[in-house]
Amino acid sequence: MLTSVDTDLMRVLADPLRLRIVTLLAHETLCTTHLVEETGAKQTNLSNHMRVLREAGVVDTEPCGRFTYYRLRPEVIEALAGRFAALAQTARVTAEANLKRSCP
Repeated sequence: MLTSVDTDLMRVLADPLRLRIVTLLAHETLCTTHLVEETGAKQTNLSNHMRVLREAGVVDTEPCGRFTYYRLRPEVIEALAGRFAALAQTARVTAEANLKRSCP
């Protein structure tokens, strides 16, 4: 079953720019400058999205001089994927057993 934390995380990842950022960070650790170049977003807009991802626990930060590097936390994505895999398995069992509730 999905928890309120899961649904909050889904809302965070539902934003197209944040999903693009997460996809980029899955491939390599990037700083804000790289993310601005890759996404075409304004720096202030990107920083706001990074704050949301950081507060949701999706990314970790690594200061490096005057830059901040961002790294995806794969265990967060894996946990959410696991919840969806469990839902899919439950739906498969339900469909195979043809379980349905009677109407009153």
